[in-house]
Amino acid sequence: LETFPSHDFLGEEDVPPGKEASAAAIDAKLVNNPSHYLWIVDPIDGTSNFVHGMPLCMPSVAVAYRGEVVAGVIHDPHRQETFTAVRGRGARMNGEKIRVGEQSTIGDAIVAMGSPPAEESMKMSLAALPVLMPKVRTIRMIGSAALMLAWVANGRLTAYWEYDLSSWDVAAGSILIEEAGGSMTDLNNERWNLRTRKICGSNGGMVH
Repeated sequence: LETFPSHDFLGEEDVPPGKEASAAAIDAKLVNNPSHYLWIVDPIDGTSNFVHGMPLCMPSVAVAYRGEVVAGVIHDPHRQETFTAVRGRGARMNGEKIRVGEQSTIGDAIVAMGSPPAEESMKMSLAALPVLMPKVRTIRMIGSAALMLAWVANGRLTAYWEYDLSSWDVAAGSILIEEAGGSMTDLNNERWNLRTRKICGSNGGMVH
């Protein structure tokens, strides 16, 4: 903020818990922002993993201009992997260009999802399991949205979906996936934006 004093900032730690507060916070930032630049930060994505000493937690930082994410960084300190993307310039890991996976059928897909605590999200996630599990190669729950999105971008995962997430969970990962050649949408297959809460990121094509 010292370098760009006119830019606005949205961080998870500044917003009360709950999806209503989260949605209201991003709405307010998008409407009342004279500079049109917004930094979106999750200092520790995967908080429960962090608290319990699991090496599946990391910072996630994105910059949006006029409501569209134009740059993103996710740094995994446990594996010394830094994922970066700039709109129109591709996605990279430690400076090397990355691409989404090449799986063309759902049967070959490694799909990640979350284990949300909120009752509605939990019910929808549980309802999806018997539908997805017989069709995909396997399902993974890693506990960090940033990491799962980054791993879709570099092909370790084929897809990641979640019933309800905040903008700071997804912003940096969204541009990584798109710049790596994948698709980032809501659950109705409309392109993801900062107000989207039901998300799906994948390598695109028939899998998506």
